[in-house]
Amino acid sequence: MKDVATRVAHTLLLVLDFFYGPFRKFMPLQTFRYAASGGGNLILGFLVYSIGYTHLFKGQTLLLPFYAFKPHSASLLLSFCVTFPVGFFMSKYVVFSDSDIRGRIQLFRYLMVCLFNLVLNYLLLKLLVERFGLFPVLAQLLTVALVVSFSYLAQRNFSFKATEKLP
Repeated sequence: MKDVATRVAHTLLLVLDFFYGPFRKFMPLQTFRYAASGGGNLILGFLVYSIGYTHLFKGQTLLLPFYAFKPHSASLLLSFCVTFPVGFFMSKYVVFSDSDIRGRIQLFRYLMVCLFNLVLNYLLLKLLVERFGLFPVLAQLLTVALVVSFSYLAQRNFSFKATEKLP
């Protein structure tokens, strides 16, 4: 399994690094890798959210034995279930591969940051959709800037923090 992950990560790094040239003057390589892989995961999450909202849940409440999810909340949860493993893989093997923190600790920290992001996203969606009446897909787009900014800082400085190497 690890060999497959290494090969996939190597291929993704080759592709991302190929497109880095024009951005070299504006940002470090790690920031570009985060933006590109995070952007891809963001698009994946948005597609899952949109398809979930419009086609899977069809604007209807998802009734579970323990909770009734409004369609925008159910779509958010579905999106999280898809993007969490993809995001962790990209962060661990592509963006922050220089981190020397043990994998299970990275996973736990990544989960904590993602859960915080999920709660933040959920609260902002509730506010924008239920209080201000925005269309859920538009509301999801608006929450992204705040959540992504916090996520990058938290993942870089907490989940995948690399120890500084002395010269």
